Amino acid sequence: MSKKMIELDHIDVTFHQKKRTIEAVKDVTIHINEGDIYGIVGYSGAGKSTLVRVVNLLQVPTSGKITIDGDVIFEGDKVTLKSNELRKKRRKIGMIFQHFNLMAQRTAAENVAFALRHSGLSKEEKKAKVVNLLELVGLADRADNYPSQLSGGQKQRVAIARALANDPNILISDEATSALDPKTTKQILALLQELNQKLGLTIVLITHEMQIVKDIANRVAVMQNGRLIEEGSVLEIFSHPTEALTQDFITTATGIDEAMVKIRKQDVVEHLQAGQKLVQLKYAGHATDEPLLNELYKHYQVTANILYGNIEILENTPVGEMVAILSGEEERMQAALAAIAAANVEVTILKEGN
Repeated sequence: MSKKMIELDHIDVTFHQKKRTIEAVKDVTIHINEGDIYGIVGYSGAGKSTLVRVVNLLQVPTSGKITIDGDVIFEGDKVTLKSNELRKKRRKIGMIFQHFNLMAQRTAAENVAFALRHSGLSKEEKKAKVVNLLELVGLADRADNYPSQLSGGQKQRVAIARALANDPNILISDEATSALDPKTTKQILALLQELNQKLGLTIVLITHEMQIVKDIANRVAVMQNGRLIEEGSVLEIFSHPTEALTQDFITTATGIDEAMVKIRKQDVVEHLQAGQKLVQLKYAGHATDEPLLNELYKHYQVTANILYGNIEILENTPVGEMVAILSGEEERMQAALAAIAAANVEVTILKEGN
C-alpha cells in the first residue's frame, strides 16, 4: 500500500474582512500518496491556491487536520509543531510560482545558492550542489546569467532548481506554467515528470487548465467555490466525469468544444437527412482496439461518416472520442446503437435528421 505523503482532513479556511466573511476553503479532504503527481484544478477563486498554501502552513487553516509525511503539523485550530520543527518541515516542501520570484540582481547560480543559506553546508559543498541542481534542470551553461538574460522557461528552471535546493520530498507548483508559451509549458511539464521519476518527488500541481493535468498527473481533484467537487485518477475523471464543471474543463482540454462549433456548421450536418443521426462516441481501454464502425456496416448495414476523432493515452490506457454521422434504417440503427453501447462505448445523439 502506498505511503501517504500529504493528508488534508476537513480543511476550512475562513477570512474575516470588515463587513463580510469569505469561506475560501470549505471542508476539503485530500490524501496524496508518495510519488503522486496530483493536479488540483479550478477556475480563479475556486480556493485551490489557498488550499495548497495550507500544506506548509503559509496559510494557517481555520480548522481541520494536516499530516505531512506521517507528522501531524496542525490539528483542530492549532499548529502542533514548535517553530524550529515547522521550519525544518517547510524546507522539505519546495514551491514554484507563475512569476518565478527570482532576484534580479543575482545570477542563476546565486539565486539557487540563496536557498542554501541556512543549510549548514560548507562553501565548496554549496557551490557543488548549485552546479548539480542547474545541471539537473538543464541550465548548467547559464549559471552566470542574470534573470534579464534568461527566457521565461529558463527562469522557471532556475526557480525549480532553487525549490529543490534543500532536497524536498514535496514540490508544489502554483500555476507555474501560466506565464509560458505552449511549447515551453510542455518542456517544463516534461522536466517535472522527470524529477518525479528520478527523485521520487511528490508533486502537487495547481492549475486552471485540465490539459496540464492530463499531460502529467496521475490523480486530479476539481474545486469550485472552495469545495472539492470531484476527485479520482486522471483516467477515471476523463472517462466518467460526474460534475458539469469537470466536463467543461475536459471538453476544453480535448478540443471537442471548438471542433463541435465547426462540425455543426458543416453542410452535411446542417441538412441531416432522414435516417441519419449525428452521434458522439466516447470510449476507453479495449473498445479503442475494435474495428467497431466496420462492424456496424457488416452486421447492421449502418454506415458511418467520421467528422472528428481523437485518441489519447492516459495512464497507459487509450481514451478517445469521435463524432460521426450514422446512416441506416431505423430498426437497424437502434440495433447498431445497442451494439455500440454493449461494447462499452458511450453514445450521445447530438442531432437527428428529419
